[in-house]
Amino acid sequence: MKKEQALLKSYGMNDLLLTNRVVMAPMTRSRADNPGHVATDLMAEYYAQRASAGLIITEGSQISKRAVGYINTPGIYSREQVDGWKKVTKAVHARGGKIFIQLWHVGRMSHPDFHNGELPLSASALNPNSQSYTPQGFKDTVTPKAMTLDEIKETISDYGKAAQNAMAANFDGVEIHSSNGYLLHQFFSRTSNVRGDEYGGSIEKRAKILFEVIEEVKKHVPENRIGVRLNPSLNGIFGMTLDEESIPTFDYIVSRLNDYNLAYLHLSEPFNDVTDVVGAEPHIARRYRPIYRGTLMINTAFDRNKGNTVLDENMADLVAYGKPYISNPDLVERFAAKADIAHWDESTFYTTGSKGYTDYPTL
Repeated sequence: MKKEQALLKSYGMNDLLLTNRVVMAPMTRSRADNPGHVATDLMAEYYAQRASAGLIITEGSQISKRAVGYINTPGIYSREQVDGWKKVTKAVHARGGKIFIQLWHVGRMSHPDFHNGELPLSASALNPNSQSYTPQGFKDTVTPKAMTLDEIKETISDYGKAAQNAMAANFDGVEIHSSNGYLLHQFFSRTSNVRGDEYGGSIEKRAKILFEVIEEVKKHVPENRIGVRLNPSLNGIFGMTLDEESIPTFDYIVSRLNDYNLAYLHLSEPFNDVTDVVGAEPHIARRYRPIYRGTLMINTAFDRNKGNTVLDENMADLVAYGKPYISNPDLVERFAAKADIAHWDESTFYTTGSKGYTDYPTL
């Protein structure tokens, strides 16, 4: 008897039954090319094409105007944006799919060009020395404004409003983006947070904002429909640098997430080789599987074989795929057929229009 691929088995994620364990990872695609940053009919088609995924997580969507940091990325803070996303959720649900929206604030990765010349916000006034993708192309980042306590409270409130809007747009849940060097991650790290108040200094204080965001989001979204994304070994990207407190910080955060009945914890394996990096953990799933008691989703450079293996070894419950989903709308069907994967065209990742977006063929 042929053994069923672990990736193709259904999964009960609390009260949500996923038809398989293949997740479409959140990926910025820059197709909300309109003044209101509204999800479009083209975006609805793109996500609906990929509805055979066990779960879709949308591209990062700004929780407020201050949260934006890349051109043509959609938001979830206006009535118009809610109406745009309703088209997407309707199209995905019509094909039997499940879809969460990723709530996003880029913090210091933004640029004054997005904010009428005002500085972007962050935990501290430390330049990531990276680049921001502005309407005029890539520009060097600037030194951000350290957030006041009032601005922190306002931002936490913005997460709540965005979550409320997500439910109004009929999403199945939300993912809090606390990863990849964006705002919440900027609070976690000593290389981006040198505050001396209740949000800086100790591990507990640097992590505090995340738990306040979860509490706020919980007011509008059932706790078991909230996912959290973390990238513990991010190094040398978006100005993030690991140190000897980085992994202990994430150990603390992951342990505390056990206090919640979340939909899932979404972890990224390292984006680059961190074998010899001080303070790094090269094996993220292996480290956090014993610590986290809920549903664990793992991401970064998985193919079909690696995905099945990580599930068979019980190192994760779900596997998220990024770039393969760009060029393979029928990724699940290809896995089932053990078919070849079509390659993606990187030149169309962040362009506008259907080319390299909705025109990839199925098998």
